Amino acid sequence: MANGGGGGGGSSGGGGGGGSSLRMSSNIHANHLSLDASSSSSSSSSSSSSSSSSSSSSVHEPKMDALIIPVTMEVPCDSRGQRMWWAFLASSMVTFFGGLFIILLWRTLKYLWTVCCHCGGKTKEAQKINNGSSQADGTLKPVDEKEEAVAAEVGWMTSVKDWAGVMISAQTLTGRVLVVLVFALSIGALVIYFIDSSNPIESCQNFYKDFTLQIDMAFNVFFLLYFGLRFIAANDKLWFWLEVNSVVDFFTVPPVFVSVYLNRSWLGLRFLRALRLIQFSEILQFLNILKTSNSIKLVNLLSIFISTWLTAAGFIHLVENSGDPWENFQNNQALTYWECVYLLMVTMSTVGYGDVYAKTTLGRLFMVFFILGGLAMFASYVPEIIELIGNRKKYGGSYSAVSGRKHIVVCGHITLESVSNFLKDFLHKDRDDVNVEIVFLHNISPNLELEALFKRHFTQVEFYQGSVLNPHDLARVKIESADACLILANKYCADPDAEDASNIMRVISIKNYHPKIRIITQMLQYHNKAHLLNIPSWNWKEGDDAICLAELKLGFIAQSCLAQGLSTMLANLFSMRSFIKIEEDTWQKYYLEGVSNEMYTEYLSSAFVGLSFPTVCELCFVKLKLLMIAIEYKSANRESRILINPGNHLKIQEGTLGFFIASDAKEVKRAFFYCKACHDDITDPKRIKKCGCKRLIYSKMSIYKRMRRACCFDCGRSERDCSCMSGRVRGNVDTLERAFPLSSVSVNDCSTSFRAFEDEQPSTLSPKKKQRNGGMRNSPNTSPKLMRHDPLLIPGNDQIDNMDSNVKKYDSTGMFHWCAPKEIEKVILTRSEAAMTVLSGHVVVCIFGDVSSALIGLRNLVMPLRASNFHYHELKHIVFVGSIEYLKREWETLHNFPKVSILPGTPLSRADLRAVNINLCDMCVILSANQNNIDDTSLQDKECILASLNIKSMQFDDSIGVLQANSQGFTPPGMDRSSPDNSPVHGMLRQPSITTGVNIPIITELVNDTNVQFLDQDDDDDPDTELYLTQPFACGTAFAVSVLDSLMSATYFNDNILTLIRTLVTGGATPELEALIAEENALRGGYSTPQTLANRDRCRVAQLALLDGPFADLGDGGCYGDLFCKALKTYNMLCFGIYRLRDAHLSTPSQCTKSKKSSSVHSIPSTANRQNRPKSRESRDKQNATRMNRMGQAEKKWFTDEPDNAYPRNIQIKPMSTHMANQINQYKSTSSLIPPIREVEDEC
Repeated sequence: MANGGGGGGGSSGGGGGGGSSLRMSSNIHANHLSLDASSSSSSSSSSSSSSSSSSSSSVHEPKMDALIIPVTMEVPCDSRGQRMWWAFLASSMVTFFGGLFIILLWRTLKYLWTVCCHCGGKTKEAQKINNGSSQADGTLKPVDEKEEAVAAEVGWMTSVKDWAGVMISAQTLTGRVLVVLVFALSIGALVIYFIDSSNPIESCQNFYKDFTLQIDMAFNVFFLLYFGLRFIAANDKLWFWLEVNSVVDFFTVPPVFVSVYLNRSWLGLRFLRALRLIQFSEILQFLNILKTSNSIKLVNLLSIFISTWLTAAGFIHLVENSGDPWENFQNNQALTYWECVYLLMVTMSTVGYGDVYAKTTLGRLFMVFFILGGLAMFASYVPEIIELIGNRKKYGGSYSAVSGRKHIVVCGHITLESVSNFLKDFLHKDRDDVNVEIVFLHNISPNLELEALFKRHFTQVEFYQGSVLNPHDLARVKIESADACLILANKYCADPDAEDASNIMRVISIKNYHPKIRIITQMLQYHNKAHLLNIPSWNWKEGDDAICLAELKLGFIAQSCLAQGLSTMLANLFSMRSFIKIEEDTWQKYYLEGVSNEMYTEYLSSAFVGLSFPTVCELCFVKLKLLMIAIEYKSANRESRILINPGNHLKIQEGTLGFFIASDAKEVKRAFFYCKACHDDITDPKRIKKCGCKRLIYSKMSIYKRMRRACCFDCGRSERDCSCMSGRVRGNVDTLERAFPLSSVSVNDCSTSFRAFEDEQPSTLSPKKKQRNGGMRNSPNTSPKLMRHDPLLIPGNDQIDNMDSNVKKYDSTGMFHWCAPKEIEKVILTRSEAAMTVLSGHVVVCIFGDVSSALIGLRNLVMPLRASNFHYHELKHIVFVGSIEYLKREWETLHNFPKVSILPGTPLSRADLRAVNINLCDMCVILSANQNNIDDTSLQDKECILASLNIKSMQFDDSIGVLQANSQGFTPPGMDRSSPDNSPVHGMLRQPSITTGVNIPIITELVNDTNVQFLDQDDDDDPDTELYLTQPFACGTAFAVSVLDSLMSATYFNDNILTLIRTLVTGGATPELEALIAEENALRGGYSTPQTLANRDRCRVAQLALLDGPFADLGDGGCYGDLFCKALKTYNMLCFGIYRLRDAHLSTPSQCTKSKKSSSVHSIPSTANRQNRPKSRESRDKQNATRMNRMGQAEKKWFTDEPDNAYPRNIQIKPMSTHMANQINQYKSTSSLIPPIREVEDEC
């Protein structure tokens, strides 16, 4: 019956029937098997003449007498046509259950042995106690020997176990290679299964002739060895036997050996190899490919889903092609493996088209249970996979550097506001062609608005999601090849120290990855800059810069205390803004022309070598229409310093870098291309371009530099001390080239070669340095008036007093006035004491803060007001009005400065303000240290706005007019009204009596730019107007930290810009001083020496009136160009801006405006023989006859009801009569910059 069943199954076999496969295999092996006609329902190759052969095939009667077996050397596949699937399955089941039985038996025996040993141990221990120690020693001795033997055995087994664990783990290179190899071979075995699935389920195959069976056998031998390693390394053998990977090996490895023995192949359960795909994520993690949690999770979900899908499809393929065993395998159907894959997918998705379905009972039963699990898996896994793919980092790629194009990395606080402000300034059209690509790196994906901004600048901007604290992300943005890395700070954060700490950590991470990268970072607090010095690779000499917003903000405000409106001028200098042309003759027209000017640097032409700074400055102003304010000077020891208006004692060197103010970078090129031979008679500055003789000049300069370097190399001295500098060489460039080639230059040659050239190129040494280096005579260009106006250069005056070695008047660097530390109780004034002091000409600082407020660093406000280039009697007294608890926390950094007082109180108290005589102050500063972390940004400046409006609404008695403030404390040397014999220079503006708070000079710090609209109630500022266009900012009465954002891009393009700004703003702070403050957190007093006193030789800023004095003749219809040239030639001053009256008519008669007369902001020579940098209007020649100039711009007009008799706003400088002074309360003064030279000239 069994034989008949097997034959029946074979004769009725479809895709997996035994009959068809048997006939096919018999032909292969040449073992032809002939059956009786009654055993087949179809026609066969064996002929039969009986009539029963054509009858019904339902009767099966085998006839063995017709069997013919040819003689052969090979083992027949199936001598009687039986199906042997049970043999393959039995090998796997016996292996699995046999091993399981052995493990359980071993555990049982081990447990019984442990229990028995435990009981025996207790008995022996009791005997030891009862029989005594002597007997116990004799009985326990052999036990100890046994324990030592067991311990040795355990140690050997443990070492083998550890070795096997290392081999199968990914801890070593061998383990990783083995794990990856096992996974790769498992996938290979699965691929072989896919290939064999096109064959019948069971077929006869010769192992020696079937290549795929040989490969599969090799794979399974390797799997068997790996299984042995895993078994040895397993701690719990039972759980290891039940693992998924172990079950896969049980049902795939033994059938291969059976197939070799039987020469028969059974597709069987080889589809279980697809379960190995579950380990795909682990393999990728071993290879360090998957690093993020999202990627690991995504691969896990995909591998589980795909492996389950393929495994279930393999089971359906097996049962459907084989049929049910209890049906004698006759209900099978021919389905390919991929059709089963399709069937499982439509089943999981609950679609069920019905074109393919299961016919067997096993298949349908499996589908019932698979729908429950598969549907749940499909409904949970697929949406999560789609979500992970959709949430995959859109900006997670890597930057591809473009050859010939630099790129910078910008990180930190990346928001729509910070990025838009940065791009607007960095990509400004006035910077020529910015061939730099900007790469933003942030760990949060951009919102829609920021993404739209990036798309608008897609040609120069790229965004990548990541963190600079992750080295992998730094590698993605190619930080090692970046030109610089810029770190933006959150200026509006609630905790500034935490924000600075974050940026410092970013610097540490970037420097740790690539120490040579140039970093420009924003810092909020000044005291946190000291932490950057702790980074070994931080080097400001290599371009690393820290832009401290608190330092610069308070420095700008301090400069406004010296010259009102200067903060607006300086802020507009380094901000890139386009010129907006306004046809109406309003103050906006001239103000916007000045705003469009920026600061640029360019090397000076060789035509300027040997000329004094005022001469070159005048030449650039008149001829080139450029305003040069400073130069980079290299001293004898090769150190570079930035000198602002150094005076006529300094000569221009070869290759000197000049600082210019112009509307774009192309205009500054004139200073580099200027040639006296070719451009001396040119009146149009646009025609000044590179000429043909430039190449000869450059060649001559190159030979000079080459010979000079060679001489210094031969004599071993510095350039300036080189003995080769004495000598004379005559002839032109060709003679120099023929007579003195570089290879033949020696010390003697040099000593006879440079004198002639130095005669052609005058010495760059100052008169003092000439005397020290060879007794040269003073230059005839040295101004005696300058020497007379500079007491620091006159022996016997202040220098003798300052040389007192027993008195410390300045700090150790000589940059600031210093006093011994004072206790805060000694500087505290009560309200009555302050009122009796009768303060005048002082600075009132209204500060809001409490114990919990963040420190803003008031030292940065005081230091510029205590710069050593002022005499002690010129220092303005500083009075702080605010919470004593807050000021005690700041006092540690302020106790070394003289003339500082504190009035405990509140800036909102009018009694406190009257006590400090706020109506007699030179400037009132309103600051706030309270970080209001509130949702409504308009309320962030509520305290400062209320204080400003409170002061402006105060009324004062005119009876104290006799005590009105005198601002002559900042009168330049020789310009004091009380000493008319010293100098003819007069014109310092005296403060008139103030009867209303509107006339009090105030500067208010704002956090939110839009709050500027609340400071002036009489203007018509639009809330959407940019800050620099608003009236309070143009007047110099408001300042916001947002204007400092432009310094990031300005510093990147020119690192000297930040140095120049800090030199102007901070009063002389240097990196060396910062290192000293980082050590002691306070200024250190020092004795006066010639070296420290020389540091007082610095420029400063002052405001001079044009009503009278030496400039009175130009005040009556004079041109601004004449004013500039006269101030430069006569007094070495640079007039770089004007502070004018705004033509605003107030509709409310009770509101009075400032009564300051129009005045000009000048750079004046201080006691150190220097001037401040000026920004000026340039003069022009009209029709080669009349010299045309333009006057400084007025501010933006915000009122349409302009009176007919308003103050004239053309280029003429008019005096102010007494009648006009009486009408001045109808006008408001504003700060303005000198606009650039226009094509259409204004007539005087």
